[in-house]
Amino acid sequence: GGSLTKLAYYSTVQHKVARVRSFDHSGKDIENEPLYEISVQEEITARLHFIKFENTYIETCLDFIKDHLVNTETKVIKATGGGAYKFKDLIEKKLGLKVDKEDVMTCLIKGCNFVLRNIPHEVFAYQKDSDTEFRFQTNHPNIFPYLLVNIGSGVSIVKVETEDKFEWIGGSSIGGGTFWGLGALLTKTKKFDELLQLASKGQHTNVDMLVKDVYGGAYQTLGLSGNLIASSFGKSTTADKEFSKEDMAKSLLHMISNDIGQLACLYAKLHNLDKIYFGGFFIRGHPVTMRTITYSINFFSKGEVQALFLRHEGYLGAIGAFLKGAEQDNPNQYSWGENYAGSSGLMSTSPDVYPMQRTRSGTFDMLEMDRLERPLVNLPLLKDPSTYIPDTVDLTDDAMARKYWLTCFEEALDGVAKRAAASQPDSVDAQERAEKFRQKYWNKLQTLRQQPFAYGTLTVRSLLDTREHCLNEFNFPDPYSKVKQKENGIALKCFQSVIESLDSLGWEERQFALVKGLLAGNVFDWGAKAVSDVLESEPQFGFEEAKSKLQERPWLEDSYSQWLQRLKEGPPHKCALIFADNSGIDIILGVFPFVRELLSRGTEVILACNSGPALNDVTYSESLIVTERIAAMDPVIHSALRDEKLLLVQTGSSSPCLDLRGGLWGLGRARQRQTDLVVIEGMGRAIHTNYYAALRCESLKLAVIKNSWLADRLGGKIFSVIFKYEVPCK
Repeated sequence: GGSLTKLAYYSTVQHKVARVRSFDHSGKDIENEPLYEISVQEEITARLHFIKFENTYIETCLDFIKDHLVNTETKVIKATGGGAYKFKDLIEKKLGLKVDKEDVMTCLIKGCNFVLRNIPHEVFAYQKDSDTEFRFQTNHPNIFPYLLVNIGSGVSIVKVETEDKFEWIGGSSIGGGTFWGLGALLTKTKKFDELLQLASKGQHTNVDMLVKDVYGGAYQTLGLSGNLIASSFGKSTTADKEFSKEDMAKSLLHMISNDIGQLACLYAKLHNLDKIYFGGFFIRGHPVTMRTITYSINFFSKGEVQALFLRHEGYLGAIGAFLKGAEQDNPNQYSWGENYAGSSGLMSTSPDVYPMQRTRSGTFDMLEMDRLERPLVNLPLLKDPSTYIPDTVDLTDDAMARKYWLTCFEEALDGVAKRAAASQPDSVDAQERAEKFRQKYWNKLQTLRQQPFAYGTLTVRSLLDTREHCLNEFNFPDPYSKVKQKENGIALKCFQSVIESLDSLGWEERQFALVKGLLAGNVFDWGAKAVSDVLESEPQFGFEEAKSKLQERPWLEDSYSQWLQRLKEGPPHKCALIFADNSGIDIILGVFPFVRELLSRGTEVILACNSGPALNDVTYSESLIVTERIAAMDPVIHSALRDEKLLLVQTGSSSPCLDLRGGLWGLGRARQRQTDLVVIEGMGRAIHTNYYAALRCESLKLAVIKNSWLADRLGGKIFSVIFKYEVPCK
């Protein structure tokens, strides 16, 4: 580009992963044997890296490429933008590679499609005077069509209809170059960023003629406000005085932004488009340009169209050029997720926050994305994927909740680091790595205190996911693996007696006991400090003790009577999809008896567990071993497995929370099996996320609130119960 070189490259990263494997127990006394074997193995994963260098340091950039990225097989380097021509000879000489230039607009569109599809909180609206500077948008499942307004030296307006179909529909010669050029003539300031700095301090009304300057007030007949600009630089024709550089820069900025805004609105209206994304060096995360463009679009569209900006706008061309070079590997067949541990985050526009980071090298310094081995799809049972928001509370907006949860995660950090180190007793550097993890996550939390919008909308889910990313970065794939192994083994020994106790009850009494068992099992959550403290200090704390902790009915949210009535009077459900939460007592003594009851009613069951570890949540591979062991004890589970009436699937997630919009695979069967009941259990999946999720079928959302602050906020006490039975409107 004109001032920055953006580099995109692919690498393979070696990570440790935890694996579980069932022991061969044939002919052995297994009473005191562990339930399964845990091993830590190396796994190769794919990662995309995006880094920025200022063009002043192009030699440093090329040294980095030569030292780290070029091997003997590399013959060609893909490049796009003005620098692909300007630095072509230097690149070829320094790297010994042929520069293959790609079309700028094609690369921009490819890059834009990629980030819109893969990064949930990519798009934001800018609101300078609001409590929340950046208002992040929910990604629509269908990203097309949209208008891309690229403001470089001039303005290009492109209509994008599909992955490969786009057309240039208009533009203007009055763009960023005009602002820079005229600004330099007016103020003698040669640097673009300095010109914007002047504009941010200026008062345009000293230079511009307003409607009230012409008519003495508002022009009521046409509905024009008195403060509206009637003529840019209009006062300079009559005023006999010198104007300040700041005021002239501000007037010029408004003039050009308003012109671009009106042009974009007219094209959007002409082509019936309501999504306009702005990019180019004129935008580049500068608050003053985002603000003026936003105002202009709002004014000319009468509030019907929103000016939208992209977190990673500066990388679009580089991403597109990379994708062009990697076409034979078909990168679009995969889904990619942002790695919070390696990405630097969107910086605040306030000069008071981290002044060292405000050197304008663009909004982003570094972005990393990890490849997911299969494409992610929406849960087909969502009522409307386009309006679904997984998270219950937006911490970017809610300052009180944000302060509480950031403090909560800070206070828990030492315990998590200690647990991580203890999970690898044979590793000589476990303590050192645990300390590096602690420091990295602590720094992330401090960044989020200052700029909560750094990675998009801040939520409890994103705080948990960032912690998991940091743990993985320092090779702690599953700190709770030994805890889960032990708790699964203990719970399995109690399974038959729990079933016998349930089977001895009358039908109605049994239904309540099953629900109470589900809730009691959900108490065993090592992610909740109130519970982990009890589990650390009272090893004998078990299923019955958990039941005694539960709130008595009526519960904080209580639609159990409606659920019971549905079971009594309605036909059996065709198929239930159950999202399990914790290992041990939760899945074995809580979920499986409930699953068994549904199977006995003639309902097929799909049991969905995390693909990867998070806290003490049960993983898919652990659930296979647990289910196999339960089937050996219980004929109902055994026959359901054999006849495929009980299916185990993985969600594609490694989070304690649950995003039904784009975080799932393996759940296509939910549609095939005519699923008419979804059960979501646990604080992370049913309260922090999905509390307000609307589904096409009946749903049960149940959890025990194991956090006193959250309980108080919801009007209850610790160990209050949420039991939410919902039936969709016809």
